[in-house]
Amino acid sequence: MVADKGKKLKVGEKGEEENVEHIDGDLVLSIEKLQEMQDELEKINEEASDKVLEVEQKYNEIRKPAYDKRNDIIKSIPDFWLTAFLSHPALGDLLTEEDQKIFKHLDSLEVEDFKDVKSGYSITFNFKANPYFEDTKLTKTFTFLDEGTTKITATSIMWKEGMINGVAHEKKGSKRPHVDESFFTWFSDTQQKDDMDEIHDEVAEIIKEDLWPNPLTYFNNEADEEDFDGEEGDEEEKGSEDDDDEEDDDEGDDDDDGN
Repeated sequence: MVADKGKKLKVGEKGEEENVEHIDGDLVLSIEKLQEMQDELEKINEEASDKVLEVEQKYNEIRKPAYDKRNDIIKSIPDFWLTAFLSHPALGDLLTEEDQKIFKHLDSLEVEDFKDVKSGYSITFNFKANPYFEDTKLTKTFTFLDEGTTKITATSIMWKEGMINGVAHEKKGSKRPHVDESFFTWFSDTQQKDDMDEIHDEVAEIIKEDLWPNPLTYFNNEADEEDFDGEEGDEEEKGSEDDDDEEDDDEGDDDDDGN
């Protein structure tokens, strides 16, 4: 009887092992099939990305004349880009008082993707003749390299004598004066970015993706704030008038009670 029990246990264990192997085999097969589907989806996604880039490149060319016309209209609006920058929640703090004086000479701004959209873009600031630097066209370019780094180049600004980043400095020996953080220190920073750092320049991305598509939104912010301040003033004035009326009414009631 004991021997029979031992045989039954061994048979049971063998059956369990076969069942586990069967489950493992089904699991491996399912995972392999799932990987095949993921590979197929990846190919479709790559094709979709290529098509999206083709469409983006096509519409970049279509948008270009409209952007040019928009720039022509903007030139007729005083301090347009200065106001738009100052009204932007992320870009406003970048402009120092000296930067703001220089931005009064900013005539137009252009953002242009490379023909191969995913390989980079450039931002160009076109200035009128001004007392700060010799250049009228300042361009900062971002090139995305295959190894995951971003190559950055920028026009070397030819500051006029006595000017450093828009600030007038007297010559005092050969020591270079300290320069505060400003729009022009950002512009002149061409340190290469990699995966460990920021792959994209945050300021440039904000200009490209947020300010450039519709700068009127931020230009109007200034007008909206002025209107809002005016409304607040009107309400405060109205409120004080109402308080005065209530006080007059109270005084009238007191007189009546006295009589």
